[in-house]
Amino acid sequence: MTEEFQINDDIYTGTKEVSENLKFESKLLQEWINDNVKDSGNIEKIEQFKGGQSNPTYKISTENNAYVLRRKPPGKLLPKAHAVDREYKVITALYETDVPVPKTYGLCEDHDLAGTAFFVMDFLDGDLFWDPMIPSLSNKDRSEIYRNKNKTLAKLHSVDYKKIGLEDYGKPGNYVARQVSRWSKQYRASETDDIEAMNNLIDWLPKNIPDDDETSIVHGDYRLDNMILKNNQVMGILDWELSTLGHPIADFSYHCLSWRTQEAFWDQAKLKELGVPSEKEYMDMYCENTGKDLSKNWEFYMAFNMFKIAGILQGILGRVRDGTASSKHAEDRGMMVYPLSQAAWDTIQENL
Repeated sequence: MTEEFQINDDIYTGTKEVSENLKFESKLLQEWINDNVKDSGNIEKIEQFKGGQSNPTYKISTENNAYVLRRKPPGKLLPKAHAVDREYKVITALYETDVPVPKTYGLCEDHDLAGTAFFVMDFLDGDLFWDPMIPSLSNKDRSEIYRNKNKTLAKLHSVDYKKIGLEDYGKPGNYVARQVSRWSKQYRASETDDIEAMNNLIDWLPKNIPDDDETSIVHGDYRLDNMILKNNQVMGILDWELSTLGHPIADFSYHCLSWRTQEAFWDQAKLKELGVPSEKEYMDMYCENTGKDLSKNWEFYMAFNMFKIAGILQGILGRVRDGTASSKHAEDRGMMVYPLSQAAWDTIQENL
């Protein structure tokens, strides 16, 4: 099963003029910046970052520095969606650890300033890549980046979340069981067709959850285009919208889905030629970095994550059906529920 579209770094990297529906008055923001960001100076320019953020993200250039403002989108939102307050909380807490994140300056929940709640953090002046093959770099650089992003996720999973005040950041324990239940219900609520593979997964997964429960901070969407790099090191992890307390192996296996779902990762000889590790080599790196054993339940977690994404894709199809997501791209993306759920069920049948 292949990725539904290929990524072009130039299209999604950098900034653009702020979209008309996402503009806000800078005068009140200037007052907040003066009160909360020391020695920043006057705001000179506000730009919107390109890319697919569900929370609109802006580059705020001042006389003396540059910052990032991340806000809830305007309009009617689901109660727990777009929780910038949670993002602010986890980034602020992790700044005191060895996990690379930007420094934060404050959370503002006064809607008069920017229309919705927002927080401000440092702008990290580094590299952002969307294509996981990173074609612009050398084999040595690619290899180093893969080692370092693996090591960085291992650092996150090793943080004592209680020591940094995140014991209430999610429910500890039974993460996988709760996720299977949640996405089964979401799938049924948006079901548009009788997909045998999804029916099989909904029946099989809750009966076969591994007895290896543990809890750590999980990012929820850890991938190359959610990090800033400098000299091949991870300078900062971005986009914490899906983070919570969860199972570290579920988080790491989600990160590894590229080896199963993107055609570029299927040619082992080509990967070696490019300096990109195989799935097994990347798993071994994580085991070395964390001391965990991935040999026993790995295929379960890969199938679980394919199922979870299939549930998300079905939600898109449900919105297409209901008329709230009408683009051809949305429908095409949603249709990936069929091959992805089949790949998940095939993984179970072939390995478990």
